[in-house]
Amino acid sequence: MKLAVVGGGSTYTPELVDGFARLRDILPLAELVLVDPATDRLELIGGLARRIFAKQGHPGRISWTADLDAGVDGADAVLLQLRVGGQAARDQDETWPLECGCVGQETTGAGGLAKALRTVPVVLDIAERVRRRSPDAWIVDFTNPVGIVTRALLTAGHRAVGLCNVAIGFQRRFAALLGTAPEEIALDHVGLNHLTWERGVRLGGPDGTDVLPKLLAEHGDAIAAQVRMPRALLDRLGVVPSYYLRYYYHHDEVVRELKAKPSRAAEVAAIERRLMELYADPALDRKPDLLGKRGGAFYSEAAVALTSSLLTGTGDVQVANVLNNGTLPFLPDDAVIEVPAAVDARGARPLPQAPLEPLYAGLVAGVTAYEHLALEAALKGGRERVFRALLSHPLVGQLEQAETLTDALLAHNREHLAWA
Repeated sequence: MKLAVVGGGSTYTPELVDGFARLRDILPLAELVLVDPATDRLELIGGLARRIFAKQGHPGRISWTADLDAGVDGADAVLLQLRVGGQAARDQDETWPLECGCVGQETTGAGGLAKALRTVPVVLDIAERVRRRSPDAWIVDFTNPVGIVTRALLTAGHRAVGLCNVAIGFQRRFAALLGTAPEEIALDHVGLNHLTWERGVRLGGPDGTDVLPKLLAEHGDAIAAQVRMPRALLDRLGVVPSYYLRYYYHHDEVVRELKAKPSRAAEVAAIERRLMELYADPALDRKPDLLGKRGGAFYSEAAVALTSSLLTGTGDVQVANVLNNGTLPFLPDDAVIEVPAAVDARGARPLPQAPLEPLYAGLVAGVTAYEHLALEAALKGGRERVFRALLSHPLVGQLEQAETLTDALLAHNREHLAWA
């Protein structure tokens, strides 16, 4: 089978290639094509990718190209991992919202909206070209904000599933704490992309024993430190919020922290510069340890598992971003939720979910409404649509801030917005 990675010039790519090499029995690739307009980065990363395959004895062929149409032609699956505007745009997303006292973050709040506005039109253009060249190909979206981008793809009728590494990260860490294999852990993971809670941790599969109370009792301090929230909060709720809930539960504290240090984008840019120096070494034939500081832990394992299930029709259960279709009855059917789903050659279908408590359902409903308005703004443009999306977001929600943030967003993103 052939897989194309759009955004193959990303410093993430060796992590992905390493997963393809190690897990070749799960996803037997004959051909891997890295697609990216940054040809200088492609040469370095493509060369390292070949060395990784060779080192691990993978027989598949690796090539790279700046020609999107040629790269996706005949692909069985296309993985999207692109960043419109690069780390420079991310740095802005994480900076100017702070001037209004709002969280500056690349996937949520005002910065997340800016990224969605830049990204959705580009992704939809790519998807249309994939549909022309490879109409049966599956699109696996790892591009943030995953919920909005996946909703755009599905609304346009593309064969797409959204992917995030938060759930697999929890699965791996809980398994380590319990001293068991990750395959023995099934999560009751529910919410939206980057707005999820672990309501149960089942040992022995989806019908196994819920060991979340045991995890919280015996390892609550370690789990709380990982998500950077107080142990007392986890004990009170009886669930484990994802790290991203910190932007909501500790908003003002996070704003103070972000104002007091360089942006995460600046940190990542420095890591990327060093990574590219390492990738240029012709003796390097594995992913370097520094890549672990780049983010995206367990990304490759999640991507391999999801892609394999879509192409081989295994029907196994994985956490994915999928259409709601009545799963959470208080949300519209066309909302994209992040829950365990049965994945096979027909796509990913969410498993039935227990009712979501009002404490969580209210926030999920509010952010879903924002995502609807954000997608409208990304598809149709216009200052008023941007303003409405910002006014609706729980991390903004005030008239004066929404007005100021709208002007700042447009000022910082005009080169990426055809309508601005």
